[in-house]
Amino acid sequence: MMSEDTNNDTPQQAPAPTETPAAPPHEPPPPGSDPSAELEALRAEHAAVKDRLLRALAEMENLRRRTEREIADAKTYGVASFAREAIALADNLRRALDNFPPEARAEMAPHVSALVEGVELTERDFLSRLARFGVRKIEAQGARFDPNQHEALYEIPDESQPAGTVAQVVEPGYSIGERVLRPAKVGVTRGGPKA
Repeated sequence: MMSEDTNNDTPQQAPAPTETPAAPPHEPPPPGSDPSAELEALRAEHAAVKDRLLRALAEMENLRRRTEREIADAKTYGVASFAREAIALADNLRRALDNFPPEARAEMAPHVSALVEGVELTERDFLSRLARFGVRKIEAQGARFDPNQHEALYEIPDESQPAGTVAQVVEPGYSIGERVLRPAKVGVTRGGPKA
């Protein structure tokens, strides 16, 4: 049995879309309409457009402020990971200098003394260069223990100082801007009067 092929080989055309004529921005009221109702509708539309405009302006202002803050943070904290690695150099320079006790410096040969002075100058220069980028050493000695800036390694019994005072700095800490790059590793007093 043969079935009739209902499909023709000619492509079917989609119906043409019906176009709605664009309404003019404001049509005059049809005769017999209430002008006060039209005025109220226009006022409501004006209030809605004004509200959307004010919201868009506020959003743009918030975006501008947020972008400025992000740019400032990027300028301040963009070198943080590099600085975190670089402070190890400052630690090594300090360790090298601490291995020359002051009494041994008086007995050193002139060329060894010049080497020690060169290392001291290098350390000062390096720290000043870090300071140009906002990296500062945290002054912990004698300060009240702050868990945001200090890492307590041990307690030292000392009745002469208030409890919770940093009595010894094992490793200096560094900060960049308002953020801590590395907390200072410290020994804290216990047993003294409460601060």
